[in-house]
Amino acid sequence: MRGDGPLSRLEALQFVRRVVEQQAQRQLGLIDRWIAQEERREAERRRGEEMRPAPPDWLLEHGLSGPQRQSVYVHTGTCWNAGDCSRPVTREQALHALQQQVPACSHCRPDTILGYLE
Repeated sequence: MRGDGPLSRLEALQFVRRVVEQQAQRQLGLIDRWIAQEERREAERRRGEEMRPAPPDWLLEHGLSGPQRQSVYVHTGTCWNAGDCSRPVTREQALHALQQQVPACSHCRPDTILGYLE
């Protein structure tokens, strides 16, 4: 209400329009901040992928126990089945391990890729 009487229907509608406009601007500002945050996250993710070192060509997986931690499997560098106790090795080291009867992973088949025939 104003001091000189109630609002007219037109004045009430104009007031409601201003309130809705202010709320919409506030919500758009919030959405713009969310968009900016997501753009930053996406840029950081892309930068991280670009800076990530290339995977090794070959991996040698070791057992969890024992003083010498014997080799368990030979894997390709991108094998999904390589265990946490895997370390990168050269092509020659992978071939040597296969020659020493370290089994090849049955999923990534490094022996086939290396051309190793028993």
